[in-house]
Amino acid sequence: MSGKDRQKQLAREHHERQIQRRMEREARAKRNAIIGTSGAVVVVVGGVIAVTALLGGGDPSSATVEKTPAASPSSPSATQETARPTAFDPAAGTCGYVADTGGGPAKDVGLPPAKVDMSPKTMTLKTNRGDIVVEVSAKKTPCTVNSFAFLAKEKFFNGSKCHRLGSDRFPVLQCGDPLAKADGKSQTDGQGGPGYRFVNENLKGAKYTRGVVAMANSGADTNGSQFFIVYGDAPLTPDYTPFGTVTKGMEIIDKVNKGGVITPGPDGTGAPKETVEIKDVTMSSKS
Repeated sequence: MSGKDRQKQLAREHHERQIQRRMEREARAKRNAIIGTSGAVVVVVGGVIAVTALLGGGDPSSATVEKTPAASPSSPSATQETARPTAFDPAAGTCGYVADTGGGPAKDVGLPPAKVDMSPKTMTLKTNRGDIVVEVSAKKTPCTVNSFAFLAKEKFFNGSKCHRLGSDRFPVLQCGDPLAKADGKSQTDGQGGPGYRFVNENLKGAKYTRGVVAMANSGADTNGSQFFIVYGDAPLTPDYTPFGTVTKGMEIIDKVNKGGVITPGPDGTGAPKETVEIKDVTMSSKS
């Protein structure tokens, strides 16, 4: 075989390998139904959904059902990450919050007090479309409720917009990014946070049924300020802290859902046409 023939053969084999890899990728995509945008990644395998809010953007193709966080500028490596958040200590009554060193966009208001306030029983989201009242459980999710009490006191959520409306497969409304524009154009929606992280809680047997309010995250113990309200029954894996249940205002979410999204992503989700702006958040010890 001449050198020229050999080159042709190598080129042909290379082309055939490229075609084979492309066919394998397409088959795998159809089988696993991997769906992603800058705000979240939804992975559907065997009817079970795993969703990860990409707080720092990243490549959705790297998401897996083992909930490995997608690579992103705000996901520090193990060598960079020194401080880790700690779970609630019943004896001391404290939670360990740590600074998020990932470098993602943040509305920095400092860290919540370590000493947990166990008194809140309800959280009210005052929105441009009416009040959404959530019954919260400080007993089951002390670190989460304490964080929300702190952020509410700091007026952290005031003026923020719910940036992501789900689909029939992924029936949630995601909020809590203080920097989100929710205009259907912004590529950074879903990346903002409070500049700190805390642990997952209340995951054993977690179900994401209609009315449940849970934390969005980018992996274990990476909770910040983003949360989602479930308006259907979402078959999510138990990896997202459920900390409350809507007792008033689900009709608001239903109306927003009916309005659809501005610019649907590959998974049908996107910024809602019916804008939901959080005017204020209050916590109360009254049920």
